[in-house]
Amino acid sequence: MTQKIRNLWPMPLFHLLIVAALQGITEFLPVSSSGHLILLPNLTGMQDQGQTIDVAVHVGTLLAVVLYFWSEVRQALLGLPRLMTGRADTPGSKLALLLIIGTIPAIIFGLALKITGLDDQLRSVAVIGWTMLLFGLVLYWADQVGSSERGAADWTMRDAVKMGLAQALALIPGTSRSGITISTARLLGFERSDAARLSMLMSIPVIIASGVALGAEVIADANGALAADAAIAAVFAFVAALLSIIVMMRLLKTISYTPYVIYRVILGLILLWIAYA
Repeated sequence: MTQKIRNLWPMPLFHLLIVAALQGITEFLPVSSSGHLILLPNLTGMQDQGQTIDVAVHVGTLLAVVLYFWSEVRQALLGLPRLMTGRADTPGSKLALLLIIGTIPAIIFGLALKITGLDDQLRSVAVIGWTMLLFGLVLYWADQVGSSERGAADWTMRDAVKMGLAQALALIPGTSRSGITISTARLLGFERSDAARLSMLMSIPVIIASGVALGAEVIADANGALAADAAIAAVFAFVAALLSIIVMMRLLKTISYTPYVIYRVILGLILLWIAYA
């Protein structure tokens, strides 16, 4: 079983920028950020960035999506007190409830992978190649057959459950959390930009949950040099993620998800060739 090496020393700035850019650009695009981060050391021979840097770049992307969707985030936060009283009868409390429901499957599946050790076994070029290819084709199919009759305001508990189960599947590297949730949303009839909107809103509690899960280990490994690297990585990931979200949301007004599908298929085939050559 391959264990992820922790980064306990300063990383070259160029390496930090690559990791931050990869995470920031790919986190919300349907191309799998985790797959790209795993491939970076596997295909280039670079040092594995380690969990501390992983957490840092995820914090950067979290801040970016919260900033971009601050109106919805604020609404959900204001609705939490009402939800805690057992009522979900306002837009804010309903949104908070649906985000929580959509997060539960990923937490359960994530714990199962961690306990069984399958999370490490799935971090291979072959697995990422197959998931990149197959779920890229799923995205194309869903985008082509899905209708566009529903908007984000039509999101229901049943939708949240289905998208939450899909989000749990994305813990398999290469699947793409955004890709599989967008595919599910398109099949449920949500138009392209609102499918992406719901997907990105669902990422917020998942990123928080994964950050908390790794927090104790990261704190135990903390040192001054590593903290500086983490801060740099977080800032660059924030910038890259924010620009990525802005560009994608604008492009979705005029184009489909096909360009992302083409990229996934080509990359998947290349990875499978590398894995089995």
